[in-house]
Amino acid sequence: MASAELPVLKPADYGTDQDVRWCPGCGDYSILAQMKKVMSNLSMSREDTVFVSGIGCSSRFPYYMNTYGMHSIHGRAPAFATGLKSSRQDLNVFVITGDGDALSIGGNHFMHVLRRNVNLNIVLFNNRIYGLTKGQYSPTSEKGKVTKSTPMGAIDNPIHPLSIAISCEATFVARSIDVHIKHLASTLERAVAHKGVSFVEVYQNCNVFNDGAYKWATDKDTKAETVLELEHGKPLIFGKDRDKGIRLNGMTPEVVELGKGISEDDLLFHDEKSPEPTLAYLLTRMSHPEFPEPIGVLRDIDAPCYDDAINYQVAQAKETRGEADLDKLFNSGDTWEVE
Repeated sequence: MASAELPVLKPADYGTDQDVRWCPGCGDYSILAQMKKVMSNLSMSREDTVFVSGIGCSSRFPYYMNTYGMHSIHGRAPAFATGLKSSRQDLNVFVITGDGDALSIGGNHFMHVLRRNVNLNIVLFNNRIYGLTKGQYSPTSEKGKVTKSTPMGAIDNPIHPLSIAISCEATFVARSIDVHIKHLASTLERAVAHKGVSFVEVYQNCNVFNDGAYKWATDKDTKAETVLELEHGKPLIFGKDRDKGIRLNGMTPEVVELGKGISEDDLLFHDEKSPEPTLAYLLTRMSHPEFPEPIGVLRDIDAPCYDDAINYQVAQAKETRGEADLDKLFNSGDTWEVE
């Protein structure tokens, strides 16, 4: 008998029949579209893919993907995803989260899934605002941000998600922008291909409560001067005329103009494969308007995965100690009789 050929799935095949309930013009639409495109390009199985989310606008994502999914608890999506990936290593597991969900109540879970290097993918939608609850400031809102909950301006120092990821030594760390669709698609595709935890921050516009938060990075007249697109092994060059770059002054990055005694060889060269995360961390500290902000892959290294290690331990325990006996376990060690 001739073997039946599996159908080739198009991007639309990865979507559901649910009405997408995001505000018209929201950057979430772009991320959803590029995720479908990536899954189609990689011929990913819908039956073997799971999207896990927490709470927030971004966390409606599982409803719109024709895969398995879970709309879980505020900030706890990494914990659910860790358990799922550890027990079902054959699955492609994604965590979809936002700056409020991941970095406020979810900060602890976010940190540990990164440092454990669980083999799953995290996509963080960063619009620097709480959109679902109607416009309060978030952990990534800039200092002085006036919102409904900070009428006199936010006094908190903002969190830099990439800095946290690098400091936790995540093995794949990247950033893209919602409207840079080709760059976003290629970044997500690389994240999916990575063995280990992948973290992608997406600068995303909330046109209702924080419109224009990243206008400097998306406006065609300014983005060449404000965005630095990283390329492995290449010098850090930017500018409309490609005449500016980043070099190190000791351990401090500085913007320089090429020419007048400064050449490409004087610039910092990007090495996403370096096991030492220090230079990658310095890139995460480059913020507009003092610096162009880097997009692309900051770090992509190999390291042992948590889910591999935990399953190896279970197999070793079964081999050396035999099958578990719960009754024996409950009645061994330090036990007390209470009268």
